[in-house]
Amino acid sequence: MREREFWELVDEVFGHGYGRSLSRDQRLLKLDGMTVVEALAAGEQPRVIWNVLCDQMDVPDDRRWGRDHQAPPLPAGFGR
Repeated sequence: MREREFWELVDEVFGHGYGRSLSRDQRLLKLDGMTVVEALAAGEQPRVIWNVLCDQMDVPDDRRWGRDHQAPPLPAGFGR
């Protein structure tokens, strides 16, 4: 997943305004308390950030990938 695709999903699943606010303000517990913006800047993979955000916000799997997106594979070692 590219960062562009990440932001498209943020807008589609959460809405543009709420999604951008969430990305700046929501602390991701599984990513050492970083926000989405901080995690991206730190080089964390967008796919990992997306899954952590969706898990934390209780986004169901059937809504997680939007209408036109397919779930890319998780990086090796994720979730260990």
